[in-house]
Order: sequence, then C-alpha cells, then structure tokens
Amino acid sequence: MVQFFRSDNLQIAYIDQGEGEPILLIHGFASNHRVNWMDTLWVRDLLAAGRRVIALDNRGHGQSDKPHDPAAYGTPAMAADACRLLDHLGIERADVMGYSMGARITAFLALDHPERVRRAVLAGLGAGLLIGVGAPQPIADALLAPSIDDVTTPQGRMFRMFAEQTRSDREALAACILASRQVMTEDELRAIRVPVLVAVGTTDDVAGPPEPIADLIPDSRIFHIQGRDHMKAVGDRTAKKAVMEFLSEA
Repeated sequence: MVQFFRSDNLQIAYIDQGEGEPILLIHGFASNHRVNWMDTLWVRDLLAAGRRVIALDNRGHGQSDKPHDPAAYGTPAMAADACRLLDHLGIERADVMGYSMGARITAFLALDHPERVRRAVLAGLGAGLLIGVGAPQPIADALLAPSIDDVTTPQGRMFRMFAEQTRSDREALAACILASRQVMTEDELRAIRVPVLVAVGTTDDVAGPPEPIADLIPDSRIFHIQGRDHMKAVGDRTAKKAVMEFLSEA
C-alpha cells in the first residue's frame, strides 16, 4: 500500500487509494498517515464516499526520511512536499485536510499554491496558527529526555507519550518541533482565497479557539467539535459529518 517519491532530496512515503475527486490528508505532529487517518477510519469513510484518498507521511515521520537537522524542517518546506506529491501523481487540484501541524501545512499550501487547493479543512488548529502554540523548546526537551519519567510538563508528557506510542524517531521530532511552528500574519490569513472549514474541539487547549483565524479568512466557517480535546477530536463522528458536507459543496 505504501509508495515513495523524492521531494527536496528526501524520500517521502504516501498512500493513494480509490477513485473520484482527490483529497490529500496531512497528519499532525508525531503522528503518521496510518495513525491519523487510517486508525480513525477517515480513509475508509472517504473511500466509501467515492473519493480518491492520498495521505503522506510528513518528513521526519512515519516511513518518510527523518533528518535530525532543524534546518530540514519548516512549514513552507513541508507544504512544498505536499505540492510535489500532487505533481508526482499528476493531480492539478485537490481538497486538502490537515490536522494540527497538518492543518498548519495545509494553510501554507493554500496560501502559497492556491491553484492546487479546491477546499481546505484546518482541523485541530485555531488561534495557534496566528499567535503560536506554546514554546517548542520544552517539547523538544521532553522528546529528548532519557525517560518520560524525567518530563514534568503536561504538554511535554503528552507529546513524549504519543511519540513513544507511534514508535517515532524522537530526535527527528525534536528537530521538527523547533522549526515547523511558523505562524501566519493577519494579512496572510486574509490572502487565503479558497473555501476553508476550521474544526476545533471545544476542550482543545492546544489548538486555540477557531474564531481568530476564521474571522480573517474570507471564505471560512467554523465547526466546534463538542467535548473533544486535541487527541480525541480527529476521529469524531460529528466532525466527519461536517467535513463531508463541506467537501460535497459545489
């Protein structure tokens, strides 16, 4: 199922399944295409809806190459990987959905390559795209700590535990977190011209509220994922229904 292509001298892993209107899925930090999109049944449900589903492992994640130099990361570079995957597959334009870090990548893709994005779903990321999501250094320190027992901050423990669950390269993730949390300015958000759905859990204390970015993106709307935090929002049934309805619009 997993295939590979070259982007910026890195080998990037991806899946490509089904037929119909294409949708590109971009996973979150410390995750991969399987955990973010297959285990949550997103791939199954999108295929059942008649979509062609493409999902990549971002650089530093999953089965893709994992450089340990922070200079290899950065949201625009990761958005370029996604764009090159569309080039590789001969897809001129696709719907794009990202979760958390993947939503940040999706936003930069929509800004830098609007002709490639039909509709964009920014899930698990709200005000953090505008004002930032905490300090990356403590998370990098948590990832590189000798043991999770040495990690004392709640957010650091959350990401360290998740990285261990996904059997990730923690040194690559530390490099990624230090370089990939670029924010957008208000003017950049106003410049996004594709239709956007911002979907954030009501108890998500990582993403930030959706209103500060949705109020700036001209053609956008909000879906509040009731009672879901950052880790549980991604597979929520109500969010899936809202996304499916958004994607089905002309």
